[in-house]
Amino acid sequence: MSLTLYAHPFSSYCQKVQIAFYENDLPFTYRLLGPEDPAAMEERQGLWPLGRFPVLVDDGVTVVESSIIIEHLHLFHPGAVALLPEDPKAALRVRFLDRFFDHYVMTPMQVPVFESLRPDGGRREAMAEAAVALDTAYGWLEGQLDGPWAAGDDFTMADCAAAASLFYADWVRPIGEAFPKVGAYRARLLDRPSMRRCVEEGRPYRALFPLGAPDRD
Repeated sequence: MSLTLYAHPFSSYCQKVQIAFYENDLPFTYRLLGPEDPAAMEERQGLWPLGRFPVLVDDGVTVVESSIIIEHLHLFHPGAVALLPEDPKAALRVRFLDRFFDHYVMTPMQVPVFESLRPDGGRREAMAEAAVALDTAYGWLEGQLDGPWAAGDDFTMADCAAAASLFYADWVRPIGEAFPKVGAYRARLLDRPSMRRCVEEGRPYRALFPLGAPDRD
């Protein structure tokens, strides 16, 4: 088995995939997409010209998109932690929640971040839009949480997505007292060893967060 992951430890989507690796102690080679490994970016571009990451190479097979990478690991490198249920209906719920965290938490969180990187960016307007979008997502999630993890009693792919998205979303729009279940869920995610490892690996890069990383977590 030869697994190579092209990623960056401060990227939310990379953290999502790294959690899946760490949950099952899967060995892999980490190719850091940064100045520390100049060849990695060029290699990643050749593997996936659309320019997104993470990118996984499994014995010569290229796998892209964070959810698909986790599904690939579940199929071809299963471990003690099954990140997708065997029951098709339960698995569908997990896949839906995975998409919820990517589209309705991760995406609005990133809008003001990206606007801050543009010289003519509308940061104030983007922050206002993100606040509305994230509060709406928090409110929906508050009514859905009915167990320790997103889909119930078991830690799944949905929680991999939730951990990375809620970690940064709370920096952009803090999870207020109106959403106690969401706040407690985020705390449980951050206490998970796989996520704690991601947080520590990303800590040296906090200065890169354009909105200013809060002095917590």
